[in-house]
Amino acid sequence: MISQLSWKVGGQQGEGVESTDKIFSTALTRLGYYLYGYRHFSSRIKGGHTNNKIRISTMPIRSISDDLDILVAFDQETIDVNAHELRENGVIIADAKVNPVVPEGVKARLFPVPITAIAEELGTSLFKNMAASGASWALLGLPLEVFNKAVEEEFGRKGAAVVEKNVEAVRKAAEFVLELTGGPLPEFQLEPADGKQKLFMIGNDAIALGAVAAGCRFMPAYPITPASEIMEYLIKTLPKFGGTVIQTEDEIAACTMAIGANYGGVRTLTASAGPGLSLMMEAIGLAGMTETPVVIVDTQRGGPSTGLPTKQEQSDVLAMIHGTHGEIPKIVLSPSTIEECFYDTIEAFNLAEEYQVPVILLTDLQLSLGKQSSELLDYNKIQIKRGELQTGELPAPGENQMFKRYEFTENGISKRSLPGQKYGIHHVTGVEHSEDGRPSESPVNRKKMMDKRLGKMKHMKVTNPILVDAPHEEPDLLIIGMGSTGGTIDEARRRLADKGMKTNHITVRLLHPFPVEEIKPYLEKAKTVVVLENNATGQLASLIKLNVGYADKIKSMLKYDGNPFLPAEITKYCQELNLVWQR
Repeated sequence: MISQLSWKVGGQQGEGVESTDKIFSTALTRLGYYLYGYRHFSSRIKGGHTNNKIRISTMPIRSISDDLDILVAFDQETIDVNAHELRENGVIIADAKVNPVVPEGVKARLFPVPITAIAEELGTSLFKNMAASGASWALLGLPLEVFNKAVEEEFGRKGAAVVEKNVEAVRKAAEFVLELTGGPLPEFQLEPADGKQKLFMIGNDAIALGAVAAGCRFMPAYPITPASEIMEYLIKTLPKFGGTVIQTEDEIAACTMAIGANYGGVRTLTASAGPGLSLMMEAIGLAGMTETPVVIVDTQRGGPSTGLPTKQEQSDVLAMIHGTHGEIPKIVLSPSTIEECFYDTIEAFNLAEEYQVPVILLTDLQLSLGKQSSELLDYNKIQIKRGELQTGELPAPGENQMFKRYEFTENGISKRSLPGQKYGIHHVTGVEHSEDGRPSESPVNRKKMMDKRLGKMKHMKVTNPILVDAPHEEPDLLIIGMGSTGGTIDEARRRLADKGMKTNHITVRLLHPFPVEEIKPYLEKAKTVVVLENNATGQLASLIKLNVGYADKIKSMLKYDGNPFLPAEITKYCQELNLVWQR
């Protein structure tokens, strides 16, 4: 028996690839397996090749696999594009309708199954996704009743007749493929899972759930890949808690509405991707100048311009830190797991209100849209911190005076009043202003206000600004990454350890203000530092060099072809780098 397996389904966008993956993954999750998914899709609504790859394991995993055990193909293009990933003696389950052929040089077993024909016999080709899933499931020898239960949960709302036909499609395809193979394939029999209940979700859903748990009750947003799922989740969920979502005309409106709602005391979130964040920059500056809390999610994708809307990249880092004109305090967080997406969203709302600054939650496409298993979330960890928001009675100001909304304080954080609050009236303006908000061009006031705003960052504390796995006092390599790269790095490190290399690993979770004191000791002790990121210019490496130094130790491993890193790529690069260093 084996402890892990990789499975992929592919076809034309719009013909059921997503549904095939969903049922298959749901059933595996019910059995207690750990899963990690990667979705490759085109930037169009229908048509164009798409595939979903799932890695199945009895142990926690946070990386896609280098190779492939089973490929389910709705068309020949899927075989041509993906068959090279198959390990020797891997399996292709293909729709017999397309007369499938194994490409030359690929040593795989082909099992043509009448997927479309089975579906059409039941009344519609729509059932072919269940037929394809059923054929895959049969090869693994897993209990069919678990799969049928997942089918029932997915289609139960459509009535018993629809459920029955989907179950029949599963049964017929399973029986057909087992006749071809003579039974489940022994080499694909998975060890039993732990059976524990797990979550299986994308990062966007975890962010949306975190927003609800944090008390967010309003989301203005404009749809954009890969952020739209946050909006879609909250459209369904916020009304249950007295909240709402508004689709705005553009991202400028979304950001300014979010700022206005937060000014009114309502915890509000907006989410977009690189192009949308570019439009928000002036408004983010307004939030910084008026010291209004706001939480913004940037789900990075391939750029610039429209770029690669459905592909992986981490190229917005410097823009999120330096994109606004002028200088404002802001916080940029970078979660790296599903759990962190949830908890960091809650922390983002707390930090925004405690320090009265914009907080940007920076994810990447793989983390945003890649499905992952997660342990159950602990709602007892949730704390709501609203900072200096004044909810009690305010003291009456002196004659001809207003509430000092921007009062100079030792830590730079002033009291906040809400609109309509007695004795809380003050000016709010995007121009430089005095303590009560009145416009001011005084050089003395200007310097004091700038120092006040920027000085808040000196007192800021974030939970776990870096994640460290450093078993070696003097490692051969220190590997640093951010976002979704952490699990892939750890898998590569296990392979490097087998070859005698000592490696430490840091995932940077706070990109701004940069955690200099936390990261510096590890750079000091490392012989060589590899900074791994999905962009062309080494933006994370630039931050480290700028803030910490050690430029002579730092080597950049960059990937910007739209795909996430594979463990084998990191292993190879680090081995070659170590050989050069040893010479």
